[in-house]
Amino acid sequence: MSTQTASPPAPAPARVVAGPSRHHRRRTALNAAGFLVPFGVLFTAMMLAPIGYAVYQSFYQVQRQGLFGGAQTKRFAGFDNFSSALHDSDFIASLGRVVLLGAFQVPVMLGLALVLALLLDSRSARFRKTFRLTFFLPYALPGAIAAVMWSFLLVKDLSPFTGPLAAIGIHTDFLSAGWIPVSIGNMITWGWTGYNMLIIYSALQAVPGDVIEAATLDNCTGWRLAWYVKIPMVRPALVLTTVFSIIGTAQLYTEPAVLAAARIPGASNKFSPIMNTTLTASQADPNLAAAESVLLALVTLVLSFGFLKFTQRRTADA
Repeated sequence: MSTQTASPPAPAPARVVAGPSRHHRRRTALNAAGFLVPFGVLFTAMMLAPIGYAVYQSFYQVQRQGLFGGAQTKRFAGFDNFSSALHDSDFIASLGRVVLLGAFQVPVMLGLALVLALLLDSRSARFRKTFRLTFFLPYALPGAIAAVMWSFLLVKDLSPFTGPLAAIGIHTDFLSAGWIPVSIGNMITWGWTGYNMLIIYSALQAVPGDVIEAATLDNCTGWRLAWYVKIPMVRPALVLTTVFSIIGTAQLYTEPAVLAAARIPGASNKFSPIMNTTLTASQADPNLAAAESVLLALVTLVLSFGFLKFTQRRTADA
């Protein structure tokens, strides 16, 4: 009796998975373009075109003949407008005020935002939704209304802070020339701390739970948990809020403009670079105003991206 061994079955032919057809790829590209084109048109019309026009105007000067609607000639001026802007003491002083204000106000504001976010994220926190909404409410109030409100709260004869400070020997006028930068910094901090807190708190919510649990098992709790675990984990959010704050400080306008419109003795209509540029444009010199705008944009670019590159280098070296 002979035995026969069954031969193994032949392997099935490999299935060839066809890629998307040309029609499918074209349709996908058209769908993507349908979403991107409206944004591209709006971005070009509202951002790129005004920036390009401002840069173009900054290299020209308009010469007028006569005082009452005489002939106008436009000539290429090169960097003359930029030289005039850099020799304008009011414009340079406004840049210095804003840089100095941001150097003190931005760290204080982001420090408060970080502390509030850490308190909300702690295990012992109660009524988180209520406190989160309370901290965020000042941002929901329009900046002009907030500036008007604070201008009344800081008036020496009406301020609720004057009496308690006078009781401990501090007699001051928050709307005097020396205190105006502090008062404006207080307004900005009050209005934007909640916004930055929400960004940092959202980043804290994304920290993996097993990381927190492992740190807790190693007896890393309380402030040590916040300092050694949570804060390093939300460093990208801190960098993001710092860059946004630098850009926002360079665009300072509403708070000092409200105080200047209220004829506060210590407030000036040239307090910030944007206020100075607006005044220059209203005085029939739009080309010089364009050059000042370009210089302000360059300063903002250097400060924000300089800070970003600095933090990236520190992270790479760590």
